[in-house]
Amino acid sequence: GFDAGELSEDGPDDWEGLDASAAHIANFLSTEPSDVKVGIGGFSMGAAMALYSATACALGRYGNGNPYPISLRAVVGLSGWLPGSRGLRSKIEVSSEAARRAASLPILLSHGTSDDVVPYKNGEKCAQSLSIAGFRNLTFKTYEGIGHYTVPKEMDEVCNWLTARLGLEGSR
Repeated sequence: GFDAGELSEDGPDDWEGLDASAAHIANFLSTEPSDVKVGIGGFSMGAAMALYSATACALGRYGNGNPYPISLRAVVGLSGWLPGSRGLRSKIEVSSEAARRAASLPILLSHGTSDDVVPYKNGEKCAQSLSIAGFRNLTFKTYEGIGHYTVPKEMDEVCNWLTARLGLEGSR
């Protein structure tokens, strides 16, 4: 795991913990056959991890400089936040490769307006930070009156979004 700090984008980022967790997930996913479309998603801290992985994928490396080994095809973040958002735009802007990867990676964010654990404004800020950094393929869904949990409607929308993004229409 990693230290979520103040659950905020302004708190200190635990880079070592973030990199270790992201590497653990990427190494696990890198064992998939090459024809498998790999995506990553999560809820709350899992969402933070998925979104951090999205930025590592775009940059082609972790915060510690080690190469990021896989190509993500879709990222889903539910009721989460974005670790390491500060300085993300400047890191992406210096590399046309990173900018290209950021622009093309589909990301779905969703957040309940009544979330008392990870406030809705964190979700909004996360969408803003990613958008400003060049993640253009971004969808942000708001769930009125929903707290820190998921609802069937949200899960249905996640499934539909993934199906469309990954071209899975004929496969279920």
